[in-house]
Amino acid sequence: MKKTILTLCLIFATIVATQAQTKGDWYVGTGDISNVAWTEWAVSPTVGYGVTDKMMVGLSVSQEDSTVDMSYDLHARYFVKGYFVYAATSGLDTETLSLGVGRMFTIHKGVYVDPKIVYNTGAKTTNLSLGFGLKF
Repeated sequence: MKKTILTLCLIFATIVATQAQTKGDWYVGTGDISNVAWTEWAVSPTVGYGVTDKMMVGLSVSQEDSTVDMSYDLHARYFVKGYFVYAATSGLDTETLSLGVGRMFTIHKGVYVDPKIVYNTGAKTTNLSLGFGLKF
């Protein structure tokens, strides 16, 4: 059942996604289509809202496989000329804070790709992440 819900969220996320860089914009997309290992891939459907013209807050849902419970990640981005500073936490646990920087590339009429470098303070690892979506 969890796989079905996650798959439906992924399909919805790929159809209706966005890049919140303007106050009042909503976005739905993928927060990350990669995982910590090159051999393991995960997709995190994300929804967010542009609080100001430069600040976006959001929520991501992820599940590595059917044996692991879903996790909910809160995140925020502060934009400066297409670049952003990224902060995320798993739930409200500040021990697993993720900090990063990235760039949002608009491909066509609100369709975006956002590669980022993320440092996880809990695991003390640095990872490359890639998200995509559509602005609405």
